[in-house]
Amino acid sequence: MKTEKQKMLACELFNAFEEELANERLYAKKILQELNDSSVNDENTRRQKIQSLIPNCGPNIWIQSPFYCDYGYNIELGDNVFFNFNCTVLDIAKVKIGDRVLIGPNTQIYTVMHPINHIERSSGLEYGKPIIIGDDVWIGGGVIICPGVKIGDRTVIGAGSVVTKDMPSDVVAAGNPCRVIRDIKINTPNPD
Repeated sequence: MKTEKQKMLACELFNAFEEELANERLYAKKILQELNDSSVNDENTRRQKIQSLIPNCGPNIWIQSPFYCDYGYNIELGDNVFFNFNCTVLDIAKVKIGDRVLIGPNTQIYTVMHPINHIERSSGLEYGKPIIIGDDVWIGGGVIICPGVKIGDRTVIGAGSVVTKDMPSDVVAAGNPCRVIRDIKINTPNPD
């Protein structure tokens, strides 16, 4: 029989109030409080807190405080990822963010889903859908990324967008719901 944590990690319905998961969220809150209260001048402490919270992260990560998440261990960050102020990642499912990604202030990344059926929902069960953000992506301020979304490499998501479906690589997309506005032309150097 699966534990509630195993169900959560498998993106199945699970009880988030189970003791093991509640304790893991409490641990994350403790680390978040220490990170968010740390001095911006104390880079070593901040780096240690980030690595304690998000063990699967590249070496060059910058997170402006405050930052919030559920667990931290479900977040995977590439190298040179920047979170601006007041970002929230609800990471009951995997959140994978590539290299050289810029995430604007007040961005919200949600993997959590609640059942549509009110009887299931009132039981307290929930489940997640993973989110994948490619390399060299720029997420504008105040963006909401909904469960299960994939954002392709080099894409730009305009400020205030609500991303409800996958976005391809090499586009500018914006709006509520977010939609592709135009392609990004990639200029490559002439080999001559």
